[in-house]
Amino acid sequence: MSEAAEEKAPAAPAGIPMKMVIIIVAGVLVLALGGAFAMMKMMGGSSGEKAPAEGGADKAAGHGGAEEKGGEHGAAADANVIADLDPFIVNLADSPEIRYLKVTLKVEADSSGTVEQIKARTPQIRDAILVLLTSLDSATARSPQGKHKLREDITERINGLLPKKSVKSTYFTEFVIQ
Repeated sequence: MSEAAEEKAPAAPAGIPMKMVIIIVAGVLVLALGGAFAMMKMMGGSSGEKAPAEGGADKAAGHGGAEEKGGEHGAAADANVIADLDPFIVNLADSPEIRYLKVTLKVEADSSGTVEQIKARTPQIRDAILVLLTSLDSATARSPQGKHKLREDITERINGLLPKKSVKSTYFTEFVIQ
């Protein structure tokens, strides 16, 4: 009975030597790492060229809440800057149903000094926008005309809170009605 148990044990495969398996696995690993490195180098090269220009705009604008919009390297001083506002989540004015609106905004200003003023007046700006958003109903908010009017109203309200009208436009980067 012990002879039968020994005969059923699997024998070592004789087709491919172990050295060949190790060489193939090592080759595939080297190719994968080389491809990943080349991809990172190519992707990092295009964003690496833009990094100094954007870093300069971030330093001039403050804590990183603004980006340079221009794109040309020589237009850094005259370029418009974009300020980010935190997302707004509000209840809409629909009476029979409860609907929510989530909006994320970017504000285009004429200078980095305006971005600093927007940061300094963030509570007042958020309050003005919240009051405006909660007065909307979902039908108005969904229509293209309603969104265009809302964008203009937000720009006017922000400009009303700043010493001079230096906000050029407001952009929706997220607009969700639920």
